Amino acid sequence: MFLQPRKTKYKKTRKGKLKKLEFKANSIRFGELGLKAEVAGLISARQIEAARRTIARKIKRKGKIWICIFPDLPVTAKPTESRMGKGKGAVSHWVARVRGGTTLFEVCGVPTHIGIEALKAGSKKLPIKTKIFD
Repeated sequence: MFLQPRKTKYKKTRKGKLKKLEFKANSIRFGELGLKAEVAGLISARQIEAARRTIARKIKRKGKIWICIFPDLPVTAKPTESRMGKGKGAVSHWVARVRGGTTLFEVCGVPTHIGIEALKAGSKKLPIKTKIFD
């Protein structure tokens, strides 16, 4: 199942503005290698899950993977061919706000070359430009 909050205060929220750079969550906290966002953007729960699966498959489920972002922003969509008005649409999916410099994934317990290869494969599943660091 995809990541989403169990309970929220409000069912629908506004997306708001996206700040460009991150200065707090830009270092490795748990693992040995990390995948960092270079630009700001929105990453959906499906994309996070696809990247996680790819990384897990590449490291052959040997090491440990940390997902450092969580999709907590609901995105709404109205049905196609519906007329204007009649309120905001239903929640269609959840996204995570990501600033440039945010650590997305961390990996440890695998050789460096395998970890780099896994993070490279996982980054191809994400819609933003990323960078591998240690």
